[in-house]
Amino acid sequence: MNKTESRKKLYGIVAVGLMSALVYIGNYMQIPLSDDMRVHLGNSMCLLAGLLFGGTTGGLASGIGGFLFDLFDPRYITSAPMTFINKFIMGWTAGMISRSGIKNEFARTLTAAIFGQLTYIILYPGKSFIEQLILGNPVQTAVTVMLEKAGTACINGVLAVVISVPLAMALRKALKASGFGYMTEGTREKKGYFNPLTAALTAFAVIVTIGFAIRLSVDGKIKAAQEEKEQSYIQQIDELNDKVEYLYDQLGIAYPQPEEVPEE
Repeated sequence: MNKTESRKKLYGIVAVGLMSALVYIGNYMQIPLSDDMRVHLGNSMCLLAGLLFGGTTGGLASGIGGFLFDLFDPRYITSAPMTFINKFIMGWTAGMISRSGIKNEFARTLTAAIFGQLTYIILYPGKSFIEQLILGNPVQTAVTVMLEKAGTACINGVLAVVISVPLAMALRKALKASGFGYMTEGTREKKGYFNPLTAALTAFAVIVTIGFAIRLSVDGKIKAAQEEKEQSYIQQIDELNDKVEYLYDQLGIAYPQPEEVPEE
């Protein structure tokens, strides 16, 4: 391997690391809407990674940054594997379209950002819908959760496109004068996308996602069994209370009322 190729690989690794960090930090720049919904800048950094560095680099940076954010937050840790896949696809889509044959740079960048974000808007609520079904919740509940997530995803999507497009246009010019210049060219990537690294990461995400789905399914069945048992106990207690009240009525005895605890 010559020095030029080695240098390019090094710049590629640096680009993935840098953009992963920006995606990670962008997720912390947020406005909470509820316990599990928020408006944040993470998606704008995912799009920016794809717009600047293309499909493979942008996809990896988006997936890794989103995965790490979920992994270190107890509220989202179980969603980390699916987040990697969804964010990877968003960054990859934006990166691939940004290397398309559209001649006008602004039109190409805007189209790439919109389609990259639309991909995520479809995947994110869909993930929530599947999770609800795996947990054993009725379809109506799953649809309600999906629509709530879709609304938040649309807000984040508009914000991401508005922020990422002008940033990409400005930064692309600066990067062309640096060592990253070869990575910002507006031509479709010709190298193989599924090198050993991306293949290993993809296999890891798929395996963990399958394990996550199995765990959700088991947890859902356990939760359903517990709720069914609780309902059975409540029903038995109610039936016993009815029988006791009936006996008191038959014997002409007043049903005792619980004593009130005097306030101190």
